[in-house]
Amino acid sequence: MHPTAGTENADSARRSTRRALLRGGLVVGGAFAVGGGAFGWRAGAATPAPSAATDQQILNFALVLERLQAAFYTAAVDDDALRGELREFAEIVGGHEREHVAFLEKALGSNADSQPTFEFGSATREEKAFLDAAVLLENTGVAAYNGQAANLTKKSLAAAAEIVSVEGRHAAWISDLAGQHPAPRAADPGATADDVAATLQRTGFIKEQ
Repeated sequence: MHPTAGTENADSARRSTRRALLRGGLVVGGAFAVGGGAFGWRAGAATPAPSAATDQQILNFALVLERLQAAFYTAAVDDDALRGELREFAEIVGGHEREHVAFLEKALGSNADSQPTFEFGSATREEKAFLDAAVLLENTGVAAYNGQAANLTKKSLAAAAEIVSVEGRHAAWISDLAGQHPAPRAADPGATADDVAATLQRTGFIKEQ
């Protein structure tokens, strides 16, 4: 046997297992997210106790994030610059994010905010730029979810628990593809609403809200 055959077989098995987990990982339930000053809601020390009204505010920011991710992956596939497992990632995760958008729009009904305009530039046309942006978006999403768990009602939090594990798999998969450790910590910290909003603004992807 060639000395690298065992490693190649192990890598192939690892990729197949990871793909199977992601394909089967979509759970269409609730979602939780954050808001920030630029998005009409600022969560801080004065955040009111969890309520239906607070859920609506948080879910509307979740909708911005999910729409951003869905549009990003859709554009990347349409631009046809990705190959191999990276393209597969965009196709599978894009499908997940579109399901999340559909759920949030249905949950919010007439209370859903209008969709922003997105522009991705080279991030959907060059593999390295795509990798960098996808790692940022997925890890920011997980941090956002963790940061707002305490601000949701029990009902929304229970639904959120079903979807955050899928978001974590997204982050681990793309981090691995980028050559980064897929699970660098024993526990993921949350991010504040302001920090998440600032991160999204720095991407330059959101042009209109």
